Amino acid sequence: MKIIVDEKIPYIREALANIADEVVYTPGKDFTPELVKDADALIIRTRTQCDRRLLEGSRVRFIATATIGFDHIDTEYCRRAGITWQNAPGCNSASVAQYLQSSLLLLQQEKGFRLEDMTLGVVGVGNVGSKVAQVGRDLGMKVLLNDPPREEKEGNTAFSPLERLLEECDVLTLHVPLVREGKHPTYHLVNREILTRLKSRAVLVNTSRGEVIETQALLDALNKGRIADAIIDVWENEPDINRELLGKVFIGTPHIAGYSADGKANATRMALDALCRFFHIDAHYTIEPPLPDRTLIEAHDETEACLQMYDPRLDCQALRAHPECFEKLRGDYPLRREKGAYRILINNK
Repeated sequence: MKIIVDEKIPYIREALANIADEVVYTPGKDFTPELVKDADALIIRTRTQCDRRLLEGSRVRFIATATIGFDHIDTEYCRRAGITWQNAPGCNSASVAQYLQSSLLLLQQEKGFRLEDMTLGVVGVGNVGSKVAQVGRDLGMKVLLNDPPREEKEGNTAFSPLERLLEECDVLTLHVPLVREGKHPTYHLVNREILTRLKSRAVLVNTSRGEVIETQALLDALNKGRIADAIIDVWENEPDINRELLGKVFIGTPHIAGYSADGKANATRMALDALCRFFHIDAHYTIEPPLPDRTLIEAHDETEACLQMYDPRLDCQALRAHPECFEKLRGDYPLRREKGAYRILINNK
């Protein structure tokens, strides 16, 4: 069996050495029809577009993407071609929740917001959105949820219409897949009209897909003071992001909200599990991220402890210093650990 693998997927090489006869590692952007034509399987990230152009005429039977999102896979073409694919739902949900927690605490610390007096609106309440909602509750915020597909299946008791979120929420955070067509499209879900209806001086957060927000409309809203601020991890036209927007937002990072070592290990494990199921391989492997250099966190309060574990300002500073290095900053990201890797000692005397 021959497998082509994105070289930036961590913790995978030793495990695959015991699974496949031939493994080729390559940058995600360098997958070509010539490279994959005699491969049985691909293990990818979002930078590899799996469509007819790449796959036609190949012997690829299985694709695993070590990501939650799968809009980079032409699922309809794969269905017609008899190619099975699998994503990694929920793999980095705790990592995104960590990113949101630190970002909200920074809003309180640097902008003077009182989180306990604010309302958080969560658009998209899947694996990630559910954890983010809990972060808001833990910080004392009122939380409103919006998820039309879930509401249709489960009823409306837990969900609110988007209009209510726009009117009441001080922070609106997006956790939706990129859907361009169908009953619930999310492409430019937040556009000029939505931004004019958003509660005055609200904060907009996007860690889902860049195309969910209309960039120029957001820029205009920030320039006119229509909204208070924005926290943006995902951008239209990555890696060629809008540098004016980068300069305007409170926090701007290179698509790394879900890039904890824990989330990456989960994604790699899920991709390998799916591969082994598909090919009926009985393999045994252990995928554990390394411990951080410092496992003891000593802080005066919970905010300081959270920011010691992860401070998004550092990623923002790195991107603003070198926006042309977006892809490198993302590809070479020093994977952070989540709370479970630390022992926390609060000394508030």
